[in-house]
Amino acid sequence: MDFAALRRLLLALPGAFEDQPFGPDTHVYKVRGRSAGRAKMFALVWTDGTTANLKADPALGEQLRAAHEAITPGYHMNKRHWVTVDCPALPADMVGDLIEDSYDLVVASLPAADREALGWRWLAGD
Repeated sequence: MDFAALRRLLLALPGAFEDQPFGPDTHVYKVRGRSAGRAKMFALVWTDGTTANLKADPALGEQLRAAHEAITPGYHMNKRHWVTVDCPALPADMVGDLIEDSYDLVVASLPAADREALGWRWLAGD
């Protein structure tokens, strides 16, 4: 999966937008439910498009790291709650599932009014 495909997946999620607070080589993807609500990060992708940090349930993150060399503890992130994914080394559908899981974890932590504004339903559980 290249950067353009990864970016399309990330921006297709309701309320998702791209920010570059760390400079032009780092793309941060956030979600905001209401226009005045505080945005929360659910993904960080380097411009080369091969590496992404995604939020993960701690137990699942441990299992993923044990099963896949391409998934490591989150680079410059909380190692318990984030994983770094070498996207080209994994099937595209798996990367898509990891993105949805990350998004769902972040949206689930938003206030109910924000979740409602997004029309959110638990994507990973479908």
